[in-house]
Amino acid sequence: MSIPLATGLIIYFFNHRYDGLQLWQVQGVTGVKPLVWILSALSFFFLFPATFNLLEIAAIQKPEIHLYETGIIRICRHPQMVGQVIWCIAHTLWLGTTFTLVTSLGLIAHHCFAVWHGDRRWQHKYGEAFLAVKQRTSIIPFQAIWEGRQILVWQEFIKPAYVGVMGFIALLWWGHPWLMVMTSRVNW
Repeated sequence: MSIPLATGLIIYFFNHRYDGLQLWQVQGVTGVKPLVWILSALSFFFLFPATFNLLEIAAIQKPEIHLYETGIIRICRHPQMVGQVIWCIAHTLWLGTTFTLVTSLGLIAHHCFAVWHGDRRWQHKYGEAFLAVKQRTSIIPFQAIWEGRQILVWQEFIKPAYVGVMGFIALLWWGHPWLMVMTSRVNW
């Protein structure tokens, strides 16, 4: 159910991204397009490796609560929230419409609630073990590293999942124009 629902919402977003008022127009400003692509790519490095069980991302398997503090979790305890915020900033900057702004604010609010709720679920399930992880990690990216509560181990990022994320980003880069054309053919 999750994949068809997400697909429908994504198509709706694509087809209505320019609805509402145009608050700003920076698409022709030098450097904005590469900035938006860089931010979008960066967002996926936070969004997808948050769980390496891709069956959970696709909602084929029931999402479970995993307690670990390696890889992206060393940088941020809630990488999906960070990735979503980065994605929203990039796309709202690029599109500049009230529709995109309201959509982005809703997505960010949802993910901020999920941070609070996720920490509650972790504490309920893991108790003191979660509180120890919470002390060594941070919600704000790199904060725990800056404060010396965590170290960055680059070798943890050499995993097939990250190669998959890079492949996904490359596929999106290449297929983005086609995706825009195909979704525009869905009339809703």
